[in-house]
Amino acid sequence: MTGTAPRTGGRWIERWDPEDETFWKESGERIARRNLVYSVLSEHIGFSIWSLWSVMVLFMGPQYGIDPAGKFFLIATATFVGAFVRVPYTFAVARFGGRNWTVVSALLLLAPTVAAIVVMEPGTSYSTFLVVAALTGVGGGNFASSMTNINAFFPLRKKGWALGLNAGGGNIGVPVVQLAGLLVIGTAGAGHPRILLGAYIPLVVIAATLAWLRMDNLAPVRNDTGAVRESLRDAHTWIMAFLYIGTFGSFIGYSFAFGLVLQTQFGRTPLQAASLTFIGPLLGSLIRPVGGWLADRHGGARITLGTFVAMAAATGVVIFASVRESLPVFLAGFVSLFVLSGLGNGSTYKMIPGIFQAKALARGMTGEAAAAYGRRLSGASMGLIGAVGALGGLGINLVFREAFLSSGSGTAAFVTFLGFYAVCCAVTWAVYLRRSAPATVAASPGAERKPQLTTV
Repeated sequence: MTGTAPRTGGRWIERWDPEDETFWKESGERIARRNLVYSVLSEHIGFSIWSLWSVMVLFMGPQYGIDPAGKFFLIATATFVGAFVRVPYTFAVARFGGRNWTVVSALLLLAPTVAAIVVMEPGTSYSTFLVVAALTGVGGGNFASSMTNINAFFPLRKKGWALGLNAGGGNIGVPVVQLAGLLVIGTAGAGHPRILLGAYIPLVVIAATLAWLRMDNLAPVRNDTGAVRESLRDAHTWIMAFLYIGTFGSFIGYSFAFGLVLQTQFGRTPLQAASLTFIGPLLGSLIRPVGGWLADRHGGARITLGTFVAMAAATGVVIFASVRESLPVFLAGFVSLFVLSGLGNGSTYKMIPGIFQAKALARGMTGEAAAAYGRRLSGASMGLIGAVGALGGLGINLVFREAFLSSGSGTAAFVTFLGFYAVCCAVTWAVYLRRSAPATVAASPGAERKPQLTTV
């Protein structure tokens, strides 16, 4: 059932049919879960490296000569590169194999880590810091290749849970590196960022080694330029990318900016900021699999709409707290945004394979043909959606930068975010939930069983 054939660069599984329940029970589930575990490990460290500069800026005191706007731009640079490289990372899985590319992408994390060790000291030029911050973007690419890889391993009925767990385990790399930064600042002081950086070098090597020893490549996953072109032409790819800006863009943008906002707007010291920064990303990461699970049970569009409504309400709380300069209320609202963005991350990614599976069924495909079509299109679109969604993090940091430059407060930025969440609510309802919406495909539980015109 899962025989292998030798190929250059690693271990390949020639036949893979997760929708076949007999195959899944006999061998597929065990293999898929094993690959999921080591994919999560590598992606976790990738997220830590990608978000490294959300911690490094806390080490950069007045002696570095960089103002808050400059620090926001360092963070934004890492965000932008991480979003950009998601596209080639998506297609690298089919070109080189999921296991092989996981090894390579993990080892690439050594470059930004070692570079940061070399330059992280007062007197380094701002342009050098920008280049090194850009290098950390390779960690953002790990998400796209990992999600594309794991999407191929699991059947549609399990994708919400599997993708949520894979992404949530990766996302939690953000609060982990922030907690590690807190530990360093609290024990050694803000003058020793190299302790944190040095700790990640052996972790990167361990992740790459375990991926080499324990993961597999799927031979049926091929680079399919036809699928890429078709996904680019499909309006749902861009609609879901827009919605993912609202969920993941919020999560990663807030994760990178949280500590700096606390320092700049509320006058927290590096230690005080670091002691609070990790809470939101941690809760948002832990709850992402729950968002996928809820989407499996109740439909991705329903959960996504509810999430955006709640995010708009939480943003209103943050605006109130920002105007009143109430740190406790601000923290409550801001942490709520993290939790809700985590739920939305899980539900939106569940919608993607469901949409393309339903399109296949609506075209008259059945069985493995419909499942294969869904895997082709969802795999091709996930990297694009992930890349555009990550650009939302760039947008958040640039909006924060402009708000603090013009007024010294983040209030105007949060008003902008509130308006965007309102638009996301309208789009989700109009495209995926409005009963009179024409030719809308399902993103609901049961989409693998029958075609539907609207999400219920």
